[in-house]
Amino acid sequence: MPETQCSNQVGVRVRPNVEASENLAALLNSTKILIKQALGLEFSMLQRSVIEVENTRELRKLFGWKNEALIDDPKLSDFDYPEDLNLRRLHDAEAVASVMANLSGANALEISTAEGHMAVLMAQNAPKSTIFTLNISSEDLELGEAGSLTTEALSRDRIAAYYRELGCENVEQIYANSTEWPRDIGPIGAAFIDGCNDAEFVYDQTVRALSIAEPGSLIMWHDFSLPLVRSYHWIYEVCVAIEELYCKKMLRGQIYHLRDSWVGLYRVPLAE
Repeated sequence: MPETQCSNQVGVRVRPNVEASENLAALLNSTKILIKQALGLEFSMLQRSVIEVENTRELRKLFGWKNEALIDDPKLSDFDYPEDLNLRRLHDAEAVASVMANLSGANALEISTAEGHMAVLMAQNAPKSTIFTLNISSEDLELGEAGSLTTEALSRDRIAAYYRELGCENVEQIYANSTEWPRDIGPIGAAFIDGCNDAEFVYDQTVRALSIAEPGSLIMWHDFSLPLVRSYHWIYEVCVAIEELYCKKMLRGQIYHLRDSWVGLYRVPLAE
């Protein structure tokens, strides 16, 4: 088969300039983003898809949940930064614990472990489930393998220290970069995504979680709050990733955001 060519005038045939085409496509894409920003349409998919939920009672009503969440961690009442106003940490925990308390034995995934407070919350509310919790090693984090929007690099003895102290037996630790974690832990009924907040990482983590999530599973993103998307750059990045997932039709349906929390909940559609 002859090499693909294109014609710019009668009798003259030239090879297409692939690099120029890619540069033009990138320029057009950047221009579209700027136009969307100027028109306030940058998060048009999210604006149509996110529903604010007043409290966990409304969440239970929405999903038909019967079990109330168990929350027993004094750290959730800590106030260290302005971002913790309005009991934000407690509301985060309420959202996640409510999902886990109604998981009915399905396994769950957490990205990332940190000291293990969220893993404990998930494990205590779903004692019949195995919680697979993933954290990048401090060595890889210091080498810059985990993106830019990450928290502190914990030493290996501090990673998961809280759940080890409490002796949670239904938690399984995985040390890996979220771009490389094994996919043989599925299927799962819930995922809590709280790793690197760079948009490309959030996008990849969500795609990976969706690949092992059963129909009806709950995907939860931390650092998600459409009302605060202009206030904090890490929330902006998370929302950029989720907007792109909608545009690529990886997500469909609603995201439910518990008021005063930084957690968004998405139910994987049931099989048709």
